[in-house]
Amino acid sequence: MPLLQRLGIDLPIIQAPMAGVSTPELAAAVSNAGALGSIGVGAASAEEARRMIAAFRSRSDRALNVNVFCHRPATADPVRESEWLRCLRPHFERHGARPPDTLREIYRSFLADEAMLATLLAARPRVVSFHFGLPSEAAMQTLRTAGIVLLACATGLEEARAAERAGVHAVVAQGYEAGGHRGVFDPDARDDCLGTIALTRLLVRTLRVPVIAAGGIMDGAGVAAVLRLGAQAAQLGTAFVGCPESAADTGFRTALAGEAAHHTVMTRAISGRPARCLRNQFTDLGETVSARQVPAYPIAYDAGKALNAAAKAAGQHGYGAQWAGQGAPLARALPAAELVRVLAEEWRAA
Repeated sequence: MPLLQRLGIDLPIIQAPMAGVSTPELAAAVSNAGALGSIGVGAASAEEARRMIAAFRSRSDRALNVNVFCHRPATADPVRESEWLRCLRPHFERHGARPPDTLREIYRSFLADEAMLATLLAARPRVVSFHFGLPSEAAMQTLRTAGIVLLACATGLEEARAAERAGVHAVVAQGYEAGGHRGVFDPDARDDCLGTIALTRLLVRTLRVPVIAAGGIMDGAGVAAVLRLGAQAAQLGTAFVGCPESAADTGFRTALAGEAAHHTVMTRAISGRPARCLRNQFTDLGETVSARQVPAYPIAYDAGKALNAAAKAAGQHGYGAQWAGQGAPLARALPAAELVRVLAEEWRAA
């Protein structure tokens, strides 16, 4: 069955499931326009995910992609975490705050979240996608048996082959240009930093399952380009951040529309995992420390969110997780449905 038919969409365009930025309103507008809308529930509880899916369905009867995080559960390191808080203390104090006394694992991995699996099985979204790795064989089989289309992110050939062997219906080829968290299965392993063009072509020539290209794609010409490489769809994330339906705050929107959009940085400092962000005060801090100093994901994110909250309370937006890809300067602040329409027109013209 062709991928678009399997996904239940009319256009070869997928809105990336940006946890913290994607909303049910955004996903519904995208899906209603003929593309595939997505929500990220990697930072949500099972009950929150249930409410998000219900909110989408109150606005759309089209297909929905629900994305979960499959990272290894974090191992606490009190000494490392204490040193990290000590490192961040001057930044808290600069904004009239103090760091938390301890850090915690704020997000539960899908690998250890039976409640989230039960929620997905009950809600049966058309698509479930995996980031940071793959779920257990049993969970994968249960979701497939429920008739759910399964996607997995891969940043290299070995990850893609593992996803294919596990039984996904398609692989998302995430190029190094992409905004947000790198989908690497092991954040401490060597990263070949493959770009979207090279990775997409490599996977198209190697895999038996369809490939979805992601990373740096911002307009219809980019969609057309990756389709010519053999991808069957394009996934766009940063392109949708400026939509009024997204949850991006004022600071993020202002930065995306300004000079910061021309300078993205891959950093671990904010969350504990490599992620591409608009350059800001937090990424500048990250350039002064080593990866070994930053606690494990998502424990480090507990500190990152606290620091951002303290800075925002003082009127400073320079510590936010302003995840964005290298194509950020091409972002357009259009309503989601209009953006999908423009993307489709550009794709057809190209």
